[in-house]
Amino acid sequence: MKRDNTSRGSLSKIGKRLLRHPMLLVISLLCAVVYVAATLYTPRLTGQAIDLIVDKGNVDLGGVTRLLIVFGIAVAVSAVLQWIMGVCTGKVAYLTVRDIRKEAFEKLENLPVGYIDSHSRGDILNRIMSDTEQIESGLVMSIQSLVTGVLTVVSIIVILFLESLSVASVVLLVTPLSLFVATFIAKKSFAYFREQSRTRGEITGLIDEAVGYQRTIRANGAEAAFAEKFEKLNDETKKASLRAVFVSSMTNPSTRLINNIVFAGVALTGALSVAAGSISVGDLSCFLSYTNQYTKPFNEITGILSELQNAAACATRVFELLDENEQSPEHEDALVLSPEEISGEVRFEDVSFSYVPERPLIEDMTLAVKPGQKVAIVGPTGCGKTTLINLLMRFYDVNDGAILVDGTDIREITRQSLRGSFGMVLQGTWIKKGTVRENIAMGKPEASDDEIIEAAKASHAHSFIKRLPSGYDTVIGDDDGLSEGQRQLLCIARVMLRRPPMLILDEATSSIDTRTEIVVQDAFLRLMEGRTAFIVAHRLSTIKEADVILVMKDGHIIETGTHKELLENGGFYKHLYESQFVRTSDSEN
Repeated sequence: MKRDNTSRGSLSKIGKRLLRHPMLLVISLLCAVVYVAATLYTPRLTGQAIDLIVDKGNVDLGGVTRLLIVFGIAVAVSAVLQWIMGVCTGKVAYLTVRDIRKEAFEKLENLPVGYIDSHSRGDILNRIMSDTEQIESGLVMSIQSLVTGVLTVVSIIVILFLESLSVASVVLLVTPLSLFVATFIAKKSFAYFREQSRTRGEITGLIDEAVGYQRTIRANGAEAAFAEKFEKLNDETKKASLRAVFVSSMTNPSTRLINNIVFAGVALTGALSVAAGSISVGDLSCFLSYTNQYTKPFNEITGILSELQNAAACATRVFELLDENEQSPEHEDALVLSPEEISGEVRFEDVSFSYVPERPLIEDMTLAVKPGQKVAIVGPTGCGKTTLINLLMRFYDVNDGAILVDGTDIREITRQSLRGSFGMVLQGTWIKKGTVRENIAMGKPEASDDEIIEAAKASHAHSFIKRLPSGYDTVIGDDDGLSEGQRQLLCIARVMLRRPPMLILDEATSSIDTRTEIVVQDAFLRLMEGRTAFIVAHRLSTIKEADVILVMKDGHIIETGTHKELLENGGFYKHLYESQFVRTSDSEN
């Protein structure tokens, strides 16, 4: 699919989304037509009133009074219609940006995990929030001005041609120069605004890192390095912003200069016509007012041109996200797994996978896991343990080969039902903003209070939950005062509540104290009874009871067996175990 990342392409995409709200646009257009007619009628009334003032003592006061009453009504009508237009166009802008933001969020949920892993979190957040806000600001300022401006310009040209060909010719001869200047500057400013938006995304990503990992930064004395990087990005953003503002700010004075030339030309031509007796003084006043009204839209449009270009640049970044390829679509007849019917047989058949094509990771892996087996996966950092889990959950799809659950290729199974068949407890914990009850019941919202409490007791989280200010109704999130161990117990409780047919435990008890770990491990053992479980472990002492241990190195399974068998074989596993045991003994001494 060809992607149009130009200013015109982005504005075209926004325009298509504006058309999704036709009723509001029609009301705005009707109001704009009547508003322009009323504003164009007032100069005519002024001209007629001037012609009724012939000389001292020769003034038609009755006629002037009637014209003033009509003038007041026209002004009042135009004011009310302008207010209605503002409400409608503002609503259209807000609804359009709401739709774009919704599309972006839904797109985010359907993008491959690889996209999320390869892009800065701050940059993605900037596209969905900050960039869409800039689009909103540009639309609010521009829609009404563009509609009324175009109607005003076209109407005045028609009126001038009907009233005076010479005056209309002066206006039309100079107008193209104004359009050329505005278009030329707009193209230049778009590039600068796009650069501004990009650097703003980078600086947002850096700030997100600095806030999220402040303890790590301070612990490693990296404050100066982060400050230096921030200063560099901040300076780049400043330079891009200054260039964009400088170029875009040239538009308004340039077009105003040209428009003043138009006004002078009309005044001179009209004065000559008055001297020749072809038009009245009132007509000249009317033409001059029309000229002002004719040039006003150009001044307004060029005045908001910088906002439009900024909005277009931001829209380009948002639409780049929307145009990204989504994860491979599911087959129409994809199987929906029922947790109650899953036996838990898992097979890897000649599986190959790599995150980067030129750097192979897993090659020709074959593995058969029987229902109910507890499979431990061990090995040095970077050997492919977590990748194996990513493939099982279809966060990534295999490059070659196949992974089968109960004899069915997982690519033939809906992602939602596949992932719902696994219970995952990861080393990194995540607690959403909400009550303790909502967090535990995340995977099973319909769970009763008794079920939630039972799961919390099984994970040994119940005791600390009861000590919270509002117990299970305590709102928790980022700044909740919970320790990492307590947060992990809540994550374990989620799995205990769902009781899925298959489990994935990735250092599931790494943040828990030794005493609690022993109890939780016992709870896990009970939970794993009859269930297929994949256990990623670094502390080898926690996997002695596994039915089979897979020892991985450089993306390959180099040893398999029970803890006892692997130690007797004297291979790589024994080396890992003994090195860990020696380190533990040394630390105790």
